Amino acid sequence: MTALFYLLGVVIFAVAILVSIGLHELGHMIPAKKFGGKVTQYFIGFGPTVWSKRVGETEYGVKAIPLGGYVKIVGMLPPGATAAADEVTYDADGNQVTRVRKSNTGMFTQLISDARAAEWELVGPDDNDRLFYKLPWWKKVVVMAGGPTVNLLIAFFLFLLVFSTYGVKSEEVDAGPPVIAAVSECVIPYSESGRDCLASDKISPALDAGLLPGDTVTSFNGTAITGWDQLRELIRDNEGGTATIGYERDGQSLTGTTSTTVEARPESETSETLREVGFLGVVPTTSVQTETGGVLFTLDQMGSMTVQTVEALATLPVKVWDVGQAILGLEERAVDSPVSIVGGGRLAGETVSHETFPVLDKTVFLVMLIAGFNFFIGMFNFVPLLPLDGGHIASALWEGLRRRIARLRRRPDPGYVDAAKLLPIAYVVASAMLVMGVVLIVGDLVVPLHLEG
Repeated sequence: MTALFYLLGVVIFAVAILVSIGLHELGHMIPAKKFGGKVTQYFIGFGPTVWSKRVGETEYGVKAIPLGGYVKIVGMLPPGATAAADEVTYDADGNQVTRVRKSNTGMFTQLISDARAAEWELVGPDDNDRLFYKLPWWKKVVVMAGGPTVNLLIAFFLFLLVFSTYGVKSEEVDAGPPVIAAVSECVIPYSESGRDCLASDKISPALDAGLLPGDTVTSFNGTAITGWDQLRELIRDNEGGTATIGYERDGQSLTGTTSTTVEARPESETSETLREVGFLGVVPTTSVQTETGGVLFTLDQMGSMTVQTVEALATLPVKVWDVGQAILGLEERAVDSPVSIVGGGRLAGETVSHETFPVLDKTVFLVMLIAGFNFFIGMFNFVPLLPLDGGHIASALWEGLRRRIARLRRRPDPGYVDAAKLLPIAYVVASAMLVMGVVLIVGDLVVPLHLEG
């Protein structure tokens, strides 16, 4: 039964991602057609065609590798300079026909020329007024931004559903003098956190002082304790000094004496930098706080996610490198490392098949996982590099800006921006994306991340 639930989780996630991809491509296709562009293909997936059907001038279909999708809009690349095109001719009906020849001078020139020639092989005599590159710059922006915007909207509505009903859960230390929830039996180096105590490990100062779960700490070296943060700082600043701890147990005031151990610990709860500080070995009681909200709350949460996502994108190559190191067994895979769609499917399967998770928690996790993937896909596609949507958006914005500048300076119209000249960069970016994608997929198969608990 567990295997069946695992498969169900994977299927739910896969279907949700495929639907998201399909909606992303609709975000491109609908405005393109609305603006008069010619869309010849709408496909989900890559590789061999599994199924397709032509409706009007557009072929709709599904391909074998469900790792993306595409919409083919005719005329993405201009014919280029006069030197790049053969003589313009006219057919029997008087329609202009432009043939673009292939260049054979230089590797990059060849790449650009081949791409331009392949593009113009699809352009018919009746398509002259429907070519994408001839659209006003703002229409190009709308078409190219439509896809990732759809992903962000999907993420928004899914986040809104969760935040307005289930809310955001956070674990916070109980107010007032700290009540001890757990006492460490020994001192374990921070780098080895999570292992059991060994006979060679030193007894923890808290256990040495006689502290037990349920005790309320009232003083530390004569200072009255009003909260956990205060106690934590006093312990850390005490380093290896003597510690006299006042506490209450079952209404009785008691005192224990020990010596705090000097340990390398994070400077704060959010910092990874270690420094030598005093260590006692107690964990305070906490309670789960729930915060709910509507549209503004969701937008605020997504604003924080945006900052985190930009930071994650900036460090993505480094994190993928670390995943590669983990695949080779050179280091442990970090719990915050990126995952591929394969990894997302595994997490979805583990969530649905987890025996101790309540159904509501499973549902919320799946919804948040799908929302998170959509949010990342949307943000990633806005990166201003070809072949991503953001690269086309940047080209269109530059076209509009330089035409505006030319008008203000009473200069001739500089014409369309030739995105084909950026194709060498696009090939490099696409190759890097392919390599990173393969590394993450292999990592999710060889050294996968698992649910905690």
